[in-house]
This record gives sequence, structure tokens and C-alpha cells, in this order.
Amino acid sequence: MKNLELNEISNITYLSRPTEKLDMSMTSPATLFFTDFDQTEPFIVDASTSADLARLLMLKAHAKLNLVVDSDDKVLGVVSLGEVSDQSITAKLSKNIKRDTITVADLMVPKSNIQGLDYTQVEHADIETVIEHLKTNGQQYCLVVDKGSNKIRGCSRQVTSHENWASTLMYKTSPVFIKCFLTKSVK
Repeated sequence: MKNLELNEISNITYLSRPTEKLDMSMTSPATLFFTDFDQTEPFIVDASTSADLARLLMLKAHAKLNLVVDSDDKVLGVVSLGEVSDQSITAKLSKNIKRDTITVADLMVPKSNIQGLDYTQVEHADIETVIEHLKTNGQQYCLVVDKGSNKIRGCSRQVTSHENWASTLMYKTSPVFIKCFLTKSVK
């Protein structure tokens, strides 16, 4: 057994963060634009979690979106910070529902309202094609599915504008599942 030594850290101030530069452009493979869940563990929340707790956990994790699962880890939908906001919870309260009984399941976007791209399409596309598709469809995120294995394979980065997106190409950072889904508008 090797002898390890613990060191004092009181003078350590900063965190180390990945800063690996990527050589990406709009013509780069779209697979570089997605978080691949075969390589990165997705963030999930159980449907029975209280909305208040989910919001707190998402804020602590700097997460904007979570995959919602049931007790058997089957995907039910997604929930964003907006869906578990005080405003959304308050809207439910006006319907004579007690705050402590409001769960993620009450506020999530069900998977029937979520669309995505097949991974085989993503493998043969470039980043510009994906961004234009998202912009044309008025979406900020894109879920990637593997039809062959019947699994959610990953998700895209957020696209709010070309200028905003271009800055995300400069550095590869640890991808997070929270930034990941394309949802249909619920009517």
C-alpha cells in the first residue's frame, strides 16, 4: 500500500476547469455539438421530487434542464428551471393545490411533446445544418435519440443566436445534460 499525504488547502482559491481549445466551425461534424450520453452521465430528476427541491438542486448544479424519470428510470419527459420557477408553482397554487404537493411530474414537459434527431442523422450532418434546423423550427435545444437501441443518446448545446452560439465553439467545457432538449410547443 502506498503512503499518501493530505495537504492543507486553506490558501487554494480557484477551481481547475477544462480549457481545451477546439478547432470547430460551422462546417465541423455535428457530433461535436452534442453531449453524448455514452460518454457523459446525464442529469436526471425523479418525477416524484417536489418542484421546490428540484429547483434548488438545479440551481445548485447550474442546470437549466433535467431529464425526468420514474422509479424504474424510464424517461417521462424534461423539466427546465422555468417550469419549476416560483411563478410556475404559484400558478399551480391558484388552482387550489398545496405548494408542498407540487412535484416535477406536475410541471414537466412530457416526452410526447419532445422531438429529437436520430443519431445516424447527426453523424452525417455539420453544425450549421443542426443550428439552421433548430432556428427554422424555433427551438433552442435538440434531443438526440438512438433508434436502434431505443435510447436517448444525447443533446445539443443551447442555440439562442448565432453570436451567442459562436462563443461556445471556442472552448470545450464539461457538457451538462441540462442544456439539452428540443420541445414542441404545447397548445
